[in-house]
Amino acid sequence: MKRSLLFLLSLLMLFVAGCSSSSSGGASGDKDTLTIAWLPNESGADLTEARDEIGKIIEEKTGKKVKHQTTTDYIVAIEAVANGNADMAFLGAQGYIEAHNKNDKVLPLVVPTGASGTLDDAVYYSWLAAEKDNADQYKEGDGFAIDNIQGKKFSFVSNSSTSGFKVPSTGIVDYFSEKAEFKDLTAEDLLEGGDGNFFSEVLYGGSHQGSAVNLLSGKADVAAFCDTCVNNYVELEDGEENRPGAIYKVKTDAAEPFNTVTGKEFQLISVTPVLNAPFVVNTDNISEDLQAQLLEVMTSDEITNNEKVFVPEDSEFSGLFKKTADERLVEVKDEWFNPIRELSK
Repeated sequence: MKRSLLFLLSLLMLFVAGCSSSSSGGASGDKDTLTIAWLPNESGADLTEARDEIGKIIEEKTGKKVKHQTTTDYIVAIEAVANGNADMAFLGAQGYIEAHNKNDKVLPLVVPTGASGTLDDAVYYSWLAAEKDNADQYKEGDGFAIDNIQGKKFSFVSNSSTSGFKVPSTGIVDYFSEKAEFKDLTAEDLLEGGDGNFFSEVLYGGSHQGSAVNLLSGKADVAAFCDTCVNNYVELEDGEENRPGAIYKVKTDAAEPFNTVTGKEFQLISVTPVLNAPFVVNTDNISEDLQAQLLEVMTSDEITNNEKVFVPEDSEFSGLFKKTADERLVEVKDEWFNPIRELSK
C-alpha cells in the first residue's frame, strides 16, 4: 500500500513539474510572449515609438509577441528580469550587475557601441552639473573642481544607477578621502543628507531626467545625471560637448518632465566616462535557440540602419541611440562589466 502511494505521489510530482515547466516557457523556447523591462529613463511617453520599433522587429524575426514593461523605479526593472517576470531588460551596467547578483542566469546580450562600431569607445558620460548662474562657485582657475559640493543639496538618480550614483559617488569619495577630514568617507555616507552628513540634503530623481529637473527647478544645488538620457531635451549652448564648462539649455519644446523648466541652463562641473548600458536576458526564461535568434536580430543591419533605433544627428525623433558614424549593437560578455564591479570593492 505504501509503495503504491509513493508511486502515485511520484507520478503526481512529475506531472506538476511538467505542467509548471510548460506553462512558464522556461528554457524550452515555447514562450509566446517576450517581456522587455525598461528603466524609468527609457519608460517615458516620448520614447514609446522607439521602444515599439525594437519590439516590432523582434516580433517579425522571432514570431514572438513583445510586451513592454515600463517602470518608475530602477528596482522594479532589475527585480523583474532577475525573478523572471521579464525575459529581457535594458539596464545600466550597475543595474545589470545587481540583477546578475540576484540571479546568475541573467546575462548581457548586446550593448550599443561608440562611433567606431566597436566596444573600444562604447561609453557615455556621467555629469555633475550646476545651474549656470551658480556654476562659478565650483570654478578653480581655468577649470572646475568639486570641493564646494560638500554641504550642498545634491540630487542622485537612484542608488542602483551606474552614472547617476555608482560612478559619481565613487568619484566624490575618491576625491574627498584624500583630505584629512574626509579620510573615512564612504559611498554610504552620501545616501542621506542633514546635520553631520556630507550633503545638507540628498534627493533622488528616480530617473536621469528627474535628477536634472531637481537641479533646474531649484530643489538641488548640484545634480548627477548622464548625457544620453537628457540629450532629447537639451541643446549645447556653449563649450565642448561632454567637457567640464559646457553649458546646455533646455529646448523650448522639451517634453515632460522638462516642460516645466524650458529655457533653463546648466553647466557641467565634472564629467566621467561610463560603460554603455546592455540589453540583458534571463537565460532561465529564454532557450539557447531563442537567445541566438535575439542576438542575430539585435546585431542585424535592420536594427543598425533603423532611424527610429539609431537616430541620425539631424533628426527630431526621440530615440534611444544616436547615429553619428558606425554605432550599432554588438554582442557583449559578463566580464566586460568588471570595471564597474571594481567600483564596489
